[in-house]
Amino acid sequence: MTNRTTNPKVDAFLSKAKTWKEEYEKLRAIVLDCGLTEDFKWMHPCYTLENKNIVLIHGFKEYCALLFHKGALLKDPRGILIQQTENVQAARQIRFTNAEEIDELKNILKAYIHEAIEVEKAGLEVDFKKPAEYTVAEELQNKFDEMPALKTAFEALTPGRQRAYLLYFSEPKQSKTRESRVEKYVQQILDGKGLNDK
Repeated sequence: MTNRTTNPKVDAFLSKAKTWKEEYEKLRAIVLDCGLTEDFKWMHPCYTLENKNIVLIHGFKEYCALLFHKGALLKDPRGILIQQTENVQAARQIRFTNAEEIDELKNILKAYIHEAIEVEKAGLEVDFKKPAEYTVAEELQNKFDEMPALKTAFEALTPGRQRAYLLYFSEPKQSKTRESRVEKYVQQILDGKGLNDK
C-alpha cells in the first residue's frame, strides 16, 4: 500500500529550492515510497500517518536532513541519528551533504522510516523532562523568594512555557544578564504568558 500522492505545496517548495534540490527530491521519493501522506508544515515537506507527524525534510547551510519527530524512540543501530541541540528531547536528524549519501543509505532510511511508523502506530510517546528537572537560575529563584506571586504564576504556566523560560533564563554566563532577563519577563509571567506570547 504505497501512497504516492504528492502535495502541490511541496511541489512549489521544491521548484523554488535554491540549495539541496536534488537531495530533497531523493528524500521525498524515499519517504513517499513508505506510504506516508505528504503535507507541508513549518515551511517544509512533512510526512504524516493519520495526521501524526513522522518525518520532515529540511535544509540548512551546511546540510539537509530527515527529521524524525520521535527519533529519540528509534533504535538507531547505525548510530546515524543526531540530536540537533542538547535541549531537543524528541526529534532526531539524519544529515546529508550530497545526493550520493542519500542513494547509499536508501534502504537504511526506509528501515528507519518504517520503524518510525511502527513507533507511531504503537502509540509510543517520548518521555519529556519535566520542568522540575531543569535548573532554576539563581536569579529567578531570588525573584521567586522576593515575589511569591511570581512563583505561583510561574507554576500555573504550562510545562512547555515553564521549560522555555527556564532554558532562556539559565542560558547566559553572566549573572547580570540572567538577572536582566528575569526582570524583563516578570510581568509577562504574572500575566500567564509564555516567553514568545505577545
